[in-house]
Order: sequence, then C-alpha cells, then structure tokens
Amino acid sequence: MRTRFEPSHPIATDRIFVVESDEVIRSALQFILEDHSETYGFTSLDQAFAKAADRTPDVVLLGIGFVHGNGEGALAEVAKRLPGAKILIVANSVNDPLAIASLQWGAHDVMGKPITFDSVHCKVDALLGHHDLSPTMLGLMPLSAAW
Repeated sequence: MRTRFEPSHPIATDRIFVVESDEVIRSALQFILEDHSETYGFTSLDQAFAKAADRTPDVVLLGIGFVHGNGEGALAEVAKRLPGAKILIVANSVNDPLAIASLQWGAHDVMGKPITFDSVHCKVDALLGHHDLSPTMLGLMPLSAAW
C-alpha cells in the first residue's frame, strides 16, 4: 500500500518582507516565517522597495524604529510604494504610544516582544486571512465557533 505525503500547510505563495534594523530580531522573524512563506529580510525601506519591483509583498513586518523618526510619513510611503501590503508593526510592547499611533496612521496591527513562533504566525496568518484550525484548537473552542 502506498502512502501519500500531504503537508499540513499549503505550498508557500505568500510573500513577506521583514524590515528591521536589529539583526537578531530580523533573523528570528525570517527564521520563523520562512517555512510557510516566501520571506525576505531588509535593513532599510529602500531595499524593500527595490525588491518589491518584482512583486509586492502581502505583509510587511516593520520595526518600530522606522516609524520613530517620520511617523505618519513613513507609513504613508510604505502604503503608497507597496500597495495592498498589510503592515505589521514590531514594537517592544503593544502598549507603546508610537505603536498605537501607527494604527491610526495606516498600520494594520502591532506585535509586541517577546516574539514567539506562535505569536508571529498568529499575527501574520490573521493579516493574510488564513484561518487554519487544528483539531486541538477545535477542542478548546465552543462548538459554534468552530463551524
């Protein structure tokens, strides 16, 4: 009898840009996301904009440091030059006043540190509209929520 392998996640078609000046955070985010998405890391927005000439990303994880100096202008430029991309701000805390303000300036969500596999995948999957429910999660939810 032949057994056919079927991956638990579909083949990666989502494109994610990680724009973070901190090498450790950038590398960790790339490592977490590269199994399920086409993921690229950049130290500057200019590098991300240049790569987007090939194809616009679906999600941009943007370090809070890029918002710090230019605030609303930085987010407006990302929205203009990467149309359709969801922007996820990576901040020290979800309660950071600048992170909260970034939501008013066009960011779609904020992720606070410490980052974990689950927290990163949960935020990114929510922005991408992926709602994979594992059997374990189904057992934790009321029956009406699972259907």
